[in-house]
Amino acid sequence: MNLTHVHTPLRIAGAQLKNRVVRTAHATNIGGGGGMTDDLIAYHLARAQGGCGLLIVEIMGVHATSPSGLNAFDPKIGRGYEKLAEAIRPTGAKVFQQLWHAGHNAHPINGGPPWSASDVPGPTVGVAPLPMDKAMIDEIVEAYAAAALLCESLGLDGVEVHCAHGYLPAQFLSPNANTRDDEYGGSFENRARFMVEVVSAVRAAVSKDFAVGIRVAPDFTVGGLGPEENLKAAQAVEHLIDYVNVSAGNYQSFPKMIGGMHEPTGYELPTAIPITSKVKVPTLVTGRFRTLEEADAVIRAGEADLVALTRATIADPFLVQKTLDGHPERVRPCIACNQGCVGQLLAPPFRMGCAVNPSTGYERTFGDHTLTRTPTPGRVLVVGGGPAGLEAARVAAERGHMVVLAEAQADLGGAIRLAMRAPTRANLGDITYWLEQEVFRLGVEVRRSTYLEAGDILAEGFGEVILATGSTPRMDGVQLSNPGEPIDGIDRPHVLSSQDLFANPGRDFGQDAVVIDDAGHYEAVAAAEQLVVRGAAVTYVSRLPAFAPGVESALMTEPALERLSRGRFTHLARHRAIAIEEKEVVIGPTYLPKGSNQTHRVKADTVVFVSVNRPNRELFAPLKAAGLSVRLVGDANAPRYLTAAMREGHLAGAAV
Repeated sequence: MNLTHVHTPLRIAGAQLKNRVVRTAHATNIGGGGGMTDDLIAYHLARAQGGCGLLIVEIMGVHATSPSGLNAFDPKIGRGYEKLAEAIRPTGAKVFQQLWHAGHNAHPINGGPPWSASDVPGPTVGVAPLPMDKAMIDEIVEAYAAAALLCESLGLDGVEVHCAHGYLPAQFLSPNANTRDDEYGGSFENRARFMVEVVSAVRAAVSKDFAVGIRVAPDFTVGGLGPEENLKAAQAVEHLIDYVNVSAGNYQSFPKMIGGMHEPTGYELPTAIPITSKVKVPTLVTGRFRTLEEADAVIRAGEADLVALTRATIADPFLVQKTLDGHPERVRPCIACNQGCVGQLLAPPFRMGCAVNPSTGYERTFGDHTLTRTPTPGRVLVVGGGPAGLEAARVAAERGHMVVLAEAQADLGGAIRLAMRAPTRANLGDITYWLEQEVFRLGVEVRRSTYLEAGDILAEGFGEVILATGSTPRMDGVQLSNPGEPIDGIDRPHVLSSQDLFANPGRDFGQDAVVIDDAGHYEAVAAAEQLVVRGAAVTYVSRLPAFAPGVESALMTEPALERLSRGRFTHLARHRAIAIEEKEVVIGPTYLPKGSNQTHRVKADTVVFVSVNRPNRELFAPLKAAGLSVRLVGDANAPRYLTAAMREGHLAGAAV
């Protein structure tokens, strides 16, 4: 490793950054609406202790017309921020606060309509907003300035005015949202006036050593704000600010804000460099960067002065320290699945987490940093080498136990080994590769191609057993919308599970295929894309009201649909398969009885049926009856997804 730039200091106003690594602002809801709580402080502190040079705290609502989890107008907000500043100061990291007003993308506290530049509704709220008059504009400008002054008084090092992602300043800037004909509409100079007034007021409210920056973002919408408009906006306030943070996307292009594993490293650079190359203040870029080497290359090339490793440090808060200490291989990798960091914000538990790091957001209560060596090392058996089993074995070994990991297959990784074969899903394997590397480093005895029965386990005298035996496809043809009417012909030889599909990549799947999705997660999506890539025409049949709703919150659905649209793909929502014949599938609406004449036939050389799997629990009862301490984790406990598997594996390993 030969780093040249990313580990070097940089001054932004009065803030001397110890390196160029930034954990940018991102929603967490860790405070649960309670402000700067101890849990949220612990989350930020872990990244500061792990070596990040700059932390930018998630959105702070500046006005009651756009409340957030952190609000400048909350009279109780101050003490939490004072505690945050006190906690982070000894680490040498600097802390900036992002200032925010969502405009037409948020509901006011009083339940009234949102405020915005015009009466154009936002895609998240869908309510026609109040066009702001001059008094309302002045009130919001003053609120931004007051919030900045508050942040300086509480001991922070700077603020960032959020002018990106379709929020209020961007709404004034964008012709798509600003239809005014006064001094705040029409020409670019007029549309930029609100942003200039906000930044001017913020700059005037704070001292010269207190950093002031802006975040801008090309939004990928026709008639919206491209790189050129964002550059002009940054240049309009360049004399007032100390840095520019360039992001991407808005709520019409939400997946571009937080690109999943289908996006390449640095995917935002093509729209960021036209801005960063022309402004004279320090610049910050993001875009799925995962390592210091990747960040260093960007800075070395002159494409930016700072690089965000946001999701990378969500996955491993000690990424910087581990790398600079000479152990980049010890860094737990972000796989850009978005299932925890984004998905859990928009769906239960409505609190940010991380699919590969169960302690994210719970730093005060558990995680690797809380593990203690056991005073009584014992022999622990983990059955199953998927992510749950690997994490259980890793954590138990970290605690000092003598761990045996038995896997029936020749390779470790479990269901991930098949899932990563799907188009754009290769990064899934990064976490199981890392776990495998760690269990060997920690001295776990790994037995591959080892199928164990209860008698085998009892004969070896293990003190603790963790069952991570996974699950099996439930190929019974039952669709949950019509459970008493299983699909006729489900046992035909051309009907496959997703496991069959990915385990036999050389098989001839024919020219036409039907994918029946009864689960609503990514499994059926992956199967459909695999078949489309192989040239098949795919009909996607699901009882559910939308396409793969289980991964909508993780921003996977629109990118997948865009890719599928390049091939021959048809999606039928609220439909079910009634019968599978030799070359056709009979399909009908879920809400009509089986004998209805409103059915039609779809050609199918291959049929893939995806439903909720059946857990493999056969070992649990006999081991429990024999008096062993035995725990079920991951899919063996209940078939779910990676986030649950990693969490349960970690907790089981920590408990033995």
